[in-house]
Amino acid sequence: MGLGSCIWRGCTIWLLVIVFQLLTGCNNSVEADNLARARQTLNSVYEHYDAGYENLFNETYPYQENNRVTYLADVDTLKGKRVAYLWPTSGLFSSVNAMLHATGDSEYEAMLKEVILPGLENYFDETRMPACYQSYIVQAGKSDRFYDDNIWLALDFLDAYTLTGNEAFLQKSILLWEFILSGWDEKAGGGIYWCEQRKLSKNTCSNAPAAVLGLKLYEVTKESSYFSWGMKLYNWTQSYLQDPSDFLYFDNISIGGELDKRKFTYNTGQMLQAAALIYKITEDDIYLKEAEKIAESAAYYFTHDFTTPQGKSIRLFRSSDNWFNVIMFRGYTELYRLNNNPLYINIFRDNLDYLWKDVRDSNGLFSRGWIGKGNNENKWLLDQAAMVEFFATMSQL
Repeated sequence: MGLGSCIWRGCTIWLLVIVFQLLTGCNNSVEADNLARARQTLNSVYEHYDAGYENLFNETYPYQENNRVTYLADVDTLKGKRVAYLWPTSGLFSSVNAMLHATGDSEYEAMLKEVILPGLENYFDETRMPACYQSYIVQAGKSDRFYDDNIWLALDFLDAYTLTGNEAFLQKSILLWEFILSGWDEKAGGGIYWCEQRKLSKNTCSNAPAAVLGLKLYEVTKESSYFSWGMKLYNWTQSYLQDPSDFLYFDNISIGGELDKRKFTYNTGQMLQAAALIYKITEDDIYLKEAEKIAESAAYYFTHDFTTPQGKSIRLFRSSDNWFNVIMFRGYTELYRLNNNPLYINIFRDNLDYLWKDVRDSNGLFSRGWIGKGNNENKWLLDQAAMVEFFATMSQL
């Protein structure tokens, strides 16, 4: 089944869902609404970002031939026709996993096997060991290899394994774990670097999700080494990068010991998820209390009072980075499944309702800025993939 077939069948499924809602009178169901939103957004992604070959996607829509990305360790020097870098491409893996989890529909398992994973293999580098995914397609030569990129993918492969039972997905997650651990050394007290080729800092984004990965691998395999590493990574990040004044997390510490005190939603959200996972595994209340402290502080640090165009008062996220915020949402979702407290989930729910109504363009694509629609003309692939995951996950809560 090709990409075009996936798009057509995905649209058909979405239309059937809408008809079902109308016939059964459940079109006002919040869960059904969010699932329909997720389907529609994923269909828009396939329609507007397909690069036309090798199951690859474009970085932005509209396509920008001379687009330069700014999230690399060094200057982006690629010229001419290009496809998306690994990071936004990996976001599609997460989004299709989220759809499979929400629906159990074999269509999404087929998308994983026939579109998403073949496309990702264009980034897989076996010329440098340990093998892992590099930041750009291997056909263009060697590019930087980021530890955090590979952590997100290892988490995706592990999720795909739990959803499908396909042993190959588990083995790929374990293979990437080997690369991730190769980024640990004792400089700056320990921790994993951000980029293999630029070993200048130890970042929360490459340690907090690595802790989550270790803990989740332990849950699946029951091998104690994964739990030990998960705890080691969690404790190091808490010791070196947590702000004790508010329980939130700084961005990174340099090899020379200088703190970058910027705070991003996804960094704190991953430590929230790690604490919740440790509690789930150990039943030690200290970790549940830690998770709840982080959740309370972050919910108000990262949001502000806002009135929607419809006159509803909500707490809107200050950080309007769709993917950072959905990674934080993973932490709140993990906590909610432990304590069933809907307070923070409802903050996210309000944000998603507002975004759907007021921050989409005529193509069904989302702006990065959350204050109003249409404030960035070129829509980033990762921002759209994040919204699919958001709506699909919310449909289950």
